[in-house]
Amino acid sequence: MQVTKEVKKELAKTYGGSEKNTGLSEVQLALYTERINHISEHLKTNKKDYSSTRSLLKMVGKRKRLLKYIAASDINRYRAIIEKLNLRK
Repeated sequence: MQVTKEVKKELAKTYGGSEKNTGLSEVQLALYTERINHISEHLKTNKKDYSSTRSLLKMVGKRKRLLKYIAASDINRYRAIIEKLNLRK
């Protein structure tokens, strides 16, 4: 399952303020987190799906770079998004 239009609009509204604001870094992080969680669940049952494993690692890297960008530009936004998405324990 990919991220559907409805889920994308909901995430954009929650993290970006409006349904059309999908370019905001927080919205992109939420979308990557949603996709990462889905692929992680898929890989629990399909351990030998190497192409999904590779795409998961690429998405984790992209999310990490986005987090690094937000932390460098505004530390308060970084802390808020980490707390909302439950990325750090």
